[in-house]
Amino acid sequence: MPLAAACRAIVLLLASLGCVSPVWADEPALKVGSKRFTESYILGEIVTQTARTAGPAEHKQGLGNTAVVLEALKAGAIDVYPEYLGTIDAEILKHPQPTDLATMQRELAPLGLGIAVPLGFVDGYALAMRGDDAKRLGIMRISDLKAHADLVMGLSHEFLGRRDGWPGLAARYGLPQKPVGIDHGIAYEALGAGRIALTDIYSTDAKIAELKLTVLDDDLGYFPRYDAVLLYRLDVAQRFPAAWKKIAALEGRINVSTMIAMNGDAELRGRAFADIAKDFLATGGSGKAVGQQGLMQRLFADDLGRLAAQHLLLVAVTVLAACVIGIPLGAAAAALPRLEQPVMAVAGLLQTVPSLALLAILIPLMGRIGTAPALVALALYALLPIVRNTTTGLVQVPAGLRDAGTALGLTAAQRWRSIDLPLAAPVILAGVKTAAVITVGTATIAAFIGAGGFGERIVTGLALNDHTALLAGAIPAAVLAVAMQLLFELAERLMRGSPVRRD
Repeated sequence: MPLAAACRAIVLLLASLGCVSPVWADEPALKVGSKRFTESYILGEIVTQTARTAGPAEHKQGLGNTAVVLEALKAGAIDVYPEYLGTIDAEILKHPQPTDLATMQRELAPLGLGIAVPLGFVDGYALAMRGDDAKRLGIMRISDLKAHADLVMGLSHEFLGRRDGWPGLAARYGLPQKPVGIDHGIAYEALGAGRIALTDIYSTDAKIAELKLTVLDDDLGYFPRYDAVLLYRLDVAQRFPAAWKKIAALEGRINVSTMIAMNGDAELRGRAFADIAKDFLATGGSGKAVGQQGLMQRLFADDLGRLAAQHLLLVAVTVLAACVIGIPLGAAAAALPRLEQPVMAVAGLLQTVPSLALLAILIPLMGRIGTAPALVALALYALLPIVRNTTTGLVQVPAGLRDAGTALGLTAAQRWRSIDLPLAAPVILAGVKTAAVITVGTATIAAFIGAGGFGERIVTGLALNDHTALLAGAIPAAVLAVAMQLLFELAERLMRGSPVRRD
């Protein structure tokens, strides 16, 4: 019983810091996902806060593009997320031509998925350019682009690869341009600054009016309808009947003007997604505009303690796991020279795997999103400095000291504990320090799969092209990295027995 009570106390402590859900020890929470763009964040918050009126609910926000969120849904890591009919039809079900809702429902059912709760607005893909440029060049329709092969197009990476995106659009209209990939969050800034001439947009984006953009007419009717709906696991209604009843009541409640206003609150006025959702649920629309928050307000916002605890937890568990794996590997490589090259090669190879690609692979492999796959990925990235320094430190132990230990009758294990490890410890600790400092920075990618930490602010800043939000996440991460460096340097000095200078 004392152990159980201690475990429960730890759970409640982590829950109070936001590291884990406060309900998973007692009652399961409905998990809502969202993609990494403004509207999806807001809709995810609206669904989550609606569900919370009937029971526990969590928002796994900013999980990436359609492929990542869909894998999370199929694996059961999330239960529902906002999606669009055109995306389901073309991108998820791979239909070359638009189909009807009944067809989509029938083909999703074997996957354990369904479509429900049409939210009341349509948010379609479109192409847009600066109004002055469109007027000067006489470009009002997508067909007009054929006569302007030299236009610099900056299109979002997802749009470049989607079935209902650039490949099909270029083929339908015979467009000659060679677009470059650009994150949707910074495309508007690049367009406004003249670095690109045209980009793909969502028809409910608030910056269309602010930047006085011309939305090109889809004169050949290429884009399908993108009615906003919820894509969900079919068992949600049975597992969360009360919450699902509340969510179903959102049907038809959000019109186009309301959605544009809510997007504007986030992108133009710096309101938090949770506040926008709370205001909508209270009033049915966007509330009074507020001023953009400054850097200090963002830095010391209410979520600072939660994000710091999550980030520290990621770093601590990652480094501990990397030590448990890396130190024995390094010791084996030092003891058996023929293993050194293969071990170093594997550890080095892991460093070259793109972080987002590794996270995307781990989601279906582990059947979940959040902390678990993030810890696996981070631990793999942290291995190399620990393995390398362990091997180096042990190899550098003088052979004479080893022989002396043997002569004194020490067994191999006793000699390793009493001579080899103490002498190699400073070098090993330096490797652990390097891994810890690197992990502080690398842990920010965990936010892309809902594991939290300071990366949550960075991901939001990227989605909104909000430099203040980016700095509010990057600065505390940098401070934590410096603190980690100083802590390990102090440990190294104490280990060497040298006094610490006091200025």
